[in-house]
Amino acid sequence: MTDQRSQAEIVRQSLKHRYRKERRFRAYGIIAIAIALSALLVLFADIIGKGYTGFIKTTVTLDVELDGEMMYLDDATDERQLKMADFVEPLIQALLKEIPEATESDRDAVRDLINPYASITLRDALKANPDWLGTTRTMTFLAHTDVDVYVKHGDDDAYSIKLSEQQQAWVDQLLERGVIDTAFNDVFFSNGDSRDPSKAGVLGAIVGSLLTMFVTLVLSFPIGVAAAIYLEEFAPQNRLTDFIEVNINNLAAVPSIIFGLLGLAVFINLFGMPRSVPAVGGLVLTLMTLPTIIISSRAAIKSVPPSIREAAEGIGASKMQVVLHHVLPLAMPGMLTGSIIGMAQALGETAPLLLIGMVAFIVDVPNGFFDSATVLPVQVFLWAGSPELAFIERASAAIMVLLTFLISMNALAIWMRKRLERRW
Repeated sequence: MTDQRSQAEIVRQSLKHRYRKERRFRAYGIIAIAIALSALLVLFADIIGKGYTGFIKTTVTLDVELDGEMMYLDDATDERQLKMADFVEPLIQALLKEIPEATESDRDAVRDLINPYASITLRDALKANPDWLGTTRTMTFLAHTDVDVYVKHGDDDAYSIKLSEQQQAWVDQLLERGVIDTAFNDVFFSNGDSRDPSKAGVLGAIVGSLLTMFVTLVLSFPIGVAAAIYLEEFAPQNRLTDFIEVNINNLAAVPSIIFGLLGLAVFINLFGMPRSVPAVGGLVLTLMTLPTIIISSRAAIKSVPPSIREAAEGIGASKMQVVLHHVLPLAMPGMLTGSIIGMAQALGETAPLLLIGMVAFIVDVPNGFFDSATVLPVQVFLWAGSPELAFIERASAAIMVLLTFLISMNALAIWMRKRLERRW
């Protein structure tokens, strides 16, 4: 009896010890998850805190007198006169009317309140509406970058305010009267890059990313699926296929910058393809994405039960018919999920694209696969390294746009997996 009690006591003590270890392990897991979520929240809070102002623009609304004598313009339909006309003076005069205390000696300080591109906006408006010449029009222009920074970050010590005290007083006065106002920054989504932060946008980077991803998808998905089918269903088990499988797994872990070096050496130096174009970027990202698609596609093919193959073969289907009519349709949801995740990874890559020249300053929105372009991650890289503090909020806003694309693609992959998966 004594021995039985001692044995039972030993078992109870052992169980208590095991349960304590299990509770500690669960606690460690919860703590790890809490730390990860906290870090993620801090990261998102920092990005959103710096970037939400990038979706806001500062504007100046003025009653502009389109006096032909002031602009040295007689005919608004004459291209030569439009090129030589003075479109800055009407803007200065309109601002001087809004700031009665400003004198002619303050012309330069007043001019610095409005964006340098405002004269181009005025010229384009008059070119589109020649009958405006000799009339007074109420028009809205972008404010100068320094004014934009002051309006949005005047109380933030991290931003240096470049306006003089007199200019700040003028801006405060114009804000009270509604001449200077803020609105949704549609320019951010309708313009390409610019050296002026208030004119800089992500449209060119978005279009470049979409073109690059299209090339990547068109090339990587069929090649990856075909390679997975061959290796899983048709390839004989020998040293050659073992060598290929090992190298596919190794390529999935190769740093992405290596693929950029490969693209630079092969596509640009050897084949002579142009730099900084979506076609070359798509080829480089295809090389990087292929291992991920092949591995996920092979896993999807393996998940199809052998009974499906055996049933098809039992009714006389050939090997090709078994694969194309039965295995591939059932494995396709897993293949699509893996491909979307691979594409999301490619969308966020920067290093390989830097090496093929997609770091260039591109103002125009690309119209084709061989037009100079940049992509969202590279645009963020360029803006984050700019000495202008006003570009920091643009970089953070671009990160938010990029995260929206990435989260959407991952959400689509999860939805497709839940919607199309089959349980055997």
